[in-house]
Amino acid sequence: MTPPNSDTSGTTTDQAPADPAATDDMLASQPIGYWSGLAHDTVTRHLRDVLARIDVTQPQYWVLNRVNSGATKPSREEVVGQLTPIADGPYDIARVVDQLLHRGWLEADDEQRLRLTDTGEAARARLREMMTELRAVVHKGISDEEYVAALKVLRAIIANAQSASAS
Repeated sequence: MTPPNSDTSGTTTDQAPADPAATDDMLASQPIGYWSGLAHDTVTRHLRDVLARIDVTQPQYWVLNRVNSGATKPSREEVVGQLTPIADGPYDIARVVDQLLHRGWLEADDEQRLRLTDTGEAARARLREMMTELRAVVHKGISDEEYVAALKVLRAIIANAQSASAS
């Protein structure tokens, strides 16, 4: 069994304090929590700042995509249940559904199933194009292979932490 905090050769890497100025040769000892948190905060802030310029929020974009994604129209409860775990708070998605209904981008049928209006679909399509452009900015200089490798590493770290928490 490989000891915690070790590479595949079995050597243990010392944990150094977070250092935003760490050189490449120091990165192996940097805390993942600091760097993944900084990446999350920075990317999320950038996306939300750009969306705010057109009076849209990131959770509104999530809801538009979720309502559009399936063969069957989702209920309000399904949308709220699926997106609340990634939202900032337990009531955010329910509020977003209300905002989008008020804005006329969503409508509910007699069974309270949600669907995009024509205006909502046009907004979703514009937002998707904008998010694709934002992704290109954030991923500049990073190949798809490097991106996939980074996500695989993060998945492994998440699984390791979940496994350690469960024991």
